[in-house]
Amino acid sequence: MKHAVDPAKQIMDELGDLSDIGLYRNLVLVAIYVRPTQTASGIHLSDKTTEEDKHQGKVGLVVKAGPQAFVDPEGKWFDGNPPKVGDWVFFRPAESWAINVHGVSCRILDDIDLKGPLKFPDGVW
Repeated sequence: MKHAVDPAKQIMDELGDLSDIGLYRNLVLVAIYVRPTQTASGIHLSDKTTEEDKHQGKVGLVVKAGPQAFVDPEGKWFDGNPPKVGDWVFFRPAESWAINVHGVSCRILDDIDLKGPLKFPDGVW
């Protein structure tokens, strides 16, 4: 995809201060990645396509975590490399709760419902 701005920075800027949002236990707040309207090869995506990302998107940026999120003393859930705020992850949308935070489409998930890390948000669809 063709990004005019780093998508992680854009999401964090749009979210702003999250100190007014709390999460219990092992819950994680993930901001949904919405693809840009133009691909790297110049194909323009419709507004319907990018709008659908908000509802069916499988990739997001970890933006906040509850106090027990990613606590894994036995190292069996995250292979010794738990996600952290600022990491791209993918997940199954049906295992999450869709909410809107400060105008940004987000999902709340249990930490173990994250399926894996991604280096770049365009890696999974």
